[in-house]
Amino acid sequence: MLHQPLERIETDTVLPAAADVVIIGGGIAGISTAYFLARKGISTVVLEKGFVGAEQSSRNWGWCRQQGRNLNELGLARRSLELWESLPDEIGADLGFRRTGVVFVTDDPAELAGWERWRDGAQQYQVHSQILTAAEAQARTPGSKKRWLGGLFTPSDGRAEPAKAAPFLARAARQRGAVVLENCAARLIETAAGHVAGVVTERGTIHTGTVLCAGGAWSSLFCRRHGIDLPQAVVHGSVARTTAGPEIIGECVATPGFAVRRRTDDGYTVAMSGRGTVHLTPALLRYGLKFLPMYLQRRKGLKIRFGKPFFDELFAARWSGDQVSPFEKKRIIDPPADMELLGRAIAEFHTTFPELASLGIADSWGGAIDSMPDLIPVISPVDAMAGFFIATGFSGHGFGIGPGTGEAVAEMVTGGKPAVDLKPFRYSRLHDGTRLRPDGKF
Repeated sequence: MLHQPLERIETDTVLPAAADVVIIGGGIAGISTAYFLARKGISTVVLEKGFVGAEQSSRNWGWCRQQGRNLNELGLARRSLELWESLPDEIGADLGFRRTGVVFVTDDPAELAGWERWRDGAQQYQVHSQILTAAEAQARTPGSKKRWLGGLFTPSDGRAEPAKAAPFLARAARQRGAVVLENCAARLIETAAGHVAGVVTERGTIHTGTVLCAGGAWSSLFCRRHGIDLPQAVVHGSVARTTAGPEIIGECVATPGFAVRRRTDDGYTVAMSGRGTVHLTPALLRYGLKFLPMYLQRRKGLKIRFGKPFFDELFAARWSGDQVSPFEKKRIIDPPADMELLGRAIAEFHTTFPELASLGIADSWGGAIDSMPDLIPVISPVDAMAGFFIATGFSGHGFGIGPGTGEAVAEMVTGGKPAVDLKPFRYSRLHDGTRLRPDGKF
């Protein structure tokens, strides 16, 4: 049973014998890639072990932002915003995208100074964010009883609906010829002379020369089975949806105590930024040194837990193509929400905006955020296996840049030239001595 809202669509039931490209994972990155490949006339199959969009792609905040991102992501963010705006007409479906702007407000001088530095760096990417005075920050948070020192505002940013985006794009991809299979896990990649030759699934083998792993929090385990070392941590976050209420807040707003956005169902999505739970696993211990800088930067917001996830991963190290894989034993990561954390966020939300204090929690859910040591994704070929590509590790930033990622990956895997520079996201940076420094607010 899924706790978070999710549109369900009709999908395919028959595994094709062959395809030009096979995509492992039906989240926003994999589905967007499938759409743009299908639009190019490339035969494409998406293998989703659970439901399209059922994991982090429908469990995030729904922000589509440039603001506060690692500067390396800004090209993808700018292109994605253009696509968020054009795709609804192109596919004939409302993805909930609205250019509402994004606002950060603070009472901390050091945080405001950091935003000023980020604003200055972002200008070279034609992102024209504005530093807000105290009065301007107050005006951007109408009804707020908290007093702000200042803020950061990007009017070209916006929001979309995670429950709709991946499913509706998957439906559009199918209309253009892609095959989308739910409840069909990929078990193994077959190779011939070091090149991808096919994918073994729970329903049989599909022949292909190109595979994209867009498996989110499952990617490291899948890659490790094939001798590909992908350092990845999983952070569990929590989100609440409120009951319907008046539109006091139109923009996406982040405060020191909570983050909030207006929803198209007239409620609000509320969460607490920079907070989450990390479960110790064998992989996290293996990659501990790589993640140490990230942990030191964010340790105040992280809870560390040890329990069942450690042993689940420990016993899932090896499997063969004729065995039930870990991806079938647990098809959807559906963690419970951290109600203590959400309770604090909602209480702060009510205190800050008294006009919305009557709104209750209509629903809540947890999610598994696939994170990299430097908090930016891997979008890259893997030299050790010709024909194998990765698009994962979006570190909580992936929904907003999903369309731009899909467009760029569709070019990358077919030998074209992506519209944005993907060099910062190369797989090799994880092992070639590149300094993996986590930047950005979220």
